[in-house]
Amino acid sequence: MQFFVTPQPTGSMMQNSDQDKKDGKIYVVGNKPVRELLLDDPARVDFVAFRVGRHDKGVEEILELCRVAKVPYRSVSAKDLDFMYRGNHQGVAARCAALSYVPLLTMLETAPDAPLPLIIALDQVQDTGNVGVLARTLYALGGAGLIVCQHQGAYLGAGAVRSSAGALNKLPVAKAGNLAAALKDCANYDYTLYYAQTGEGSLNAYEAELKTPAVLVLGNEEKGVRPGVAKLCHHSLSIPFRREFDSLNVAQAGAVLVSEFSRRMG
Repeated sequence: MQFFVTPQPTGSMMQNSDQDKKDGKIYVVGNKPVRELLLDDPARVDFVAFRVGRHDKGVEEILELCRVAKVPYRSVSAKDLDFMYRGNHQGVAARCAALSYVPLLTMLETAPDAPLPLIIALDQVQDTGNVGVLARTLYALGGAGLIVCQHQGAYLGAGAVRSSAGALNKLPVAKAGNLAAALKDCANYDYTLYYAQTGEGSLNAYEAELKTPAVLVLGNEEKGVRPGVAKLCHHSLSIPFRREFDSLNVAQAGAVLVSEFSRRMG
């Protein structure tokens, strides 16, 4: 099976973010390769695009595999497919992450054996640079893994792997279709759930008891952790500032908190 890394052309009718346009796209194209990928490693697929008007056995098999694996799919114009991949795509293309994911339950079973039994869960963090920096910090300090959202999260393409200095290819990463449900699974495995926030009502991260194995939830760059996710956590943590300042970005705050968990491990 061949993977193709292609630059994002200008003028595409697909609605991509500015970050996506800077990031290399990884595509598997053609009926058989896409079908095999959906059978062998569906978690790696972000979405499948097929040419509008295609109604044949090949594409129906691919769409059924998408439905079973809950992989998003969409019909696009022939022009859009040509923008995605310049070559013989046979009217179908799968955009893929630049890494393989692990099942969440596998991560939860192995995380207690990590040097630092801490998992970071990202609640709709959008910036691939932030994800890469967090992965780099977490891996270097012995962390156990990363949980990312399947929808409304950063695209983990070649740019994210580069910003992580390769850590995303070494650190276990799980993809959650529903982060709240994933956190319930974590709680059922006796993980203590923390989330980061500023303001009153949070525990001082330098004074609070930090238990492991644990999950630390970090929120979206602008909105923070969603209320429905926050209410599932056992505690909220804040970083005390010694000067008046608005906030740290998610990668900076995550690095501070991960280092504090690591310091407590001795």
